[in-house]
Amino acid sequence: MYFAALLARTEDGWEASDTELDDVETLSDLTDLAREASEEDTVLVLIEQEDAWFGVVRVDGEEDPRIYVSDAAAAARSSYGEILLTDELLGRDPGDDDADLDSLDLDGTEDGEPDDANDSEDDEEDESVSGEIVSHSPVGDREILADLGVSEKELLALDEGDALSTIAEALGAAEVLETVR
Repeated sequence: MYFAALLARTEDGWEASDTELDDVETLSDLTDLAREASEEDTVLVLIEQEDAWFGVVRVDGEEDPRIYVSDAAAAARSSYGEILLTDELLGRDPGDDDADLDSLDLDGTEDGEPDDANDSEDDEEDESVSGEIVSHSPVGDREILADLGVSEKELLALDEGDALSTIAEALGAAEVLETVR
């Protein structure tokens, strides 16, 4: 099960809105969605797949989006996670990835949920969209929330099950996030 929300910082504090990602196919689409919430202020897109991974996309005005994903391998098995896992984020050269959705190795599971028979194989590494090995480690900008009160160390220590609530609490936005949950 997925949850996605936008947190937009305004003069009056944080405003939250739940968001449908059904029409979002690329990081550019997601960035545009965030900019619609606020063109000038900081907007955070928070995405989680229950107990598997979470991601944060930060959009500050017209700057390029900043991304953090808690578990690259788990996100690689997710259609929403794939949006966040750019070549740059995974340390690949742009253009090397000729893969598409047909080349995904979903190991017979749906929505990126682990297959119990393959758990031992999936513990350390999984294949990404391009067939390259992607580890079960965090990727992206670990300082994405540092100026907002969540240090790199705190971000890395978050548990996938309650990460978004913990982030929202640190930002002073727990109540507004819970209203859209």
